Amino acid sequence: MPSLDRQDNVFVLDLGDGENRFHPDWLTAVDTALTEVEKAEGPRALVTAATGKFWSNGLDLDWLLAHADRHQEYVVSVHQLFARMLSLPIVTVAALQGHTFAAGAMLSLAHDLRVMRADRGFWCLPEADINIPFTPGMSALIQSRLAPRTAHESMVTARRYGGLDAAAAGIVDQAVAEDAVLSTAIETAQGQAAKAGDTLGTIKTRMYGPVLAALRDTVAPLG
Repeated sequence: MPSLDRQDNVFVLDLGDGENRFHPDWLTAVDTALTEVEKAEGPRALVTAATGKFWSNGLDLDWLLAHADRHQEYVVSVHQLFARMLSLPIVTVAALQGHTFAAGAMLSLAHDLRVMRADRGFWCLPEADINIPFTPGMSALIQSRLAPRTAHESMVTARRYGGLDAAAAGIVDQAVAEDAVLSTAIETAQGQAAKAGDTLGTIKTRMYGPVLAALRDTVAPLG
């Protein structure tokens, strides 16, 4: 399960050491951690990390199949996570040490910055291959954070980007050696910690107003 630590002015949210799929309990734990970070005072920033082979594999499809009657409620909760991360009044950095797929890739895009392992692991939006359409909110998020050509390629072809390719396409900001992913993310976040506060939150909320509205629209088509 996710856990929260702090190094000086940087909170480090460890998503876990498994596939880190979005089980409802996992979503609750992440939301609780974000509340703690948001309520803290003074300079601060957030790094979202993980351990093992995956950063996140996205939606918990097994749980969804077993709880089909809760589909809309579940997707709304996922949208809420994206919206909250996108508009946090602090600088956020995703430290992508492993595979980052589907809704996991979308969560990475909701961060301000991304650092990815260069030699192994893929960033991918596989929805076209697995026959799960993007919701309007998901589409809005992806298209707001990626250049049009990259958004089209990643959404339509389900291309798997390695770290160097992801950096070249502007999906991530840096591709570094495996042992430098977390330290680079923390160093980057530390340099931005003084920006935390209401002004940064307002900037993000105004910058991504239409995206946040789409993510918070609970009556939009879900799928």
